[in-house]
Amino acid sequence: MRKNKNILQDTFGRQHTYLRISLTELCNLRCTYCMPAEGIPLSPKSHIMSFDEIYTIAKTFVDNGVTKIRLTGGEPLVRKDSEIILKKLATLPVELAISTNAVIVDRFIETFKSCGIQNINVSLDSLNAEKFNQISRRNDFEKVFKNIQLLITEGFNVKLNAVLIKGFNDNEIIDFIKLTKILPISVRFIEFMPFDGNKWNKEKMMSYAEVMALVNAEFRHDEVQRIKDAPNDTSKNYKIEGYKGSFAIISSVTNPFCDSCNRIRLTANGRLKNCLFSSTESDLLTPLREGKNIEPIIQKTIQSKFKIRGGMDTLKKLEEPELHGKNRSMIAIGG
Repeated sequence: MRKNKNILQDTFGRQHTYLRISLTELCNLRCTYCMPAEGIPLSPKSHIMSFDEIYTIAKTFVDNGVTKIRLTGGEPLVRKDSEIILKKLATLPVELAISTNAVIVDRFIETFKSCGIQNINVSLDSLNAEKFNQISRRNDFEKVFKNIQLLITEGFNVKLNAVLIKGFNDNEIIDFIKLTKILPISVRFIEFMPFDGNKWNKEKMMSYAEVMALVNAEFRHDEVQRIKDAPNDTSKNYKIEGYKGSFAIISSVTNPFCDSCNRIRLTANGRLKNCLFSSTESDLLTPLREGKNIEPIIQKTIQSKFKIRGGMDTLKKLEEPELHGKNRSMIAIGG
């Protein structure tokens, strides 16, 4: 039953209906933009939410208006009780989705179906096996691409997320788009964003404008069709005429979508982040274990949300390491 008090609306009138839950800080890949080369200090196992605690916190959010939950990581499927978590969350009146690197996704096809999961986001930063292995620091390209094809064959809605890094995979943008000619997928190009330990600088970033310049140089103007974005969408969506799939650009850096943001993030150690770029967090797990009501903490966290990118409202601020360096590495946030 939905509560009367509106604890998920911030001071700018944004209603937060989309909760992203990180199940683990562990991953079976080591992508350079996500994890520092030296790794990260992991939370002690006792500090990680149990499946019952994940369910309890998730239910609190659903009771207060959350309509969509996406499971992330690290890699959510490496968690040993991930199947139990999926099945428990599937009992809630909410759309359930998952983000994965697809390395072991073939083991969970029937679980996804039984839990009503239709939308699956897969990280894939290169269509070249050598470059994939370089950026992920693992040799799993063939397995990942085979599993992407399996997901499509099994009828799932698949989105491929590619983080663009200038000089590394920007020369594959057109190849990714041409993949949508034969596959009914959405390829989403993500601007390289600054997080702790990923050695971000503006020169490595492919902007929305630069991506579209490449697209318009390759395809005729009348072939490139703008698709109407869904409410609260983070991406600007396009389609090439006659292609089965589509492509999109997530421009978090150069053209942020903060005005319509409806997302909140729960880390694997039970901390609530009101923005991907926020350097502050609110502990929900400790008060939950103490038997306290976590709703006031949730409300205070939502109310303290900045209007734009955790307070970094200009590109100049985003370029200051002392600001974005206070944030976690992406692997510890959950995307």
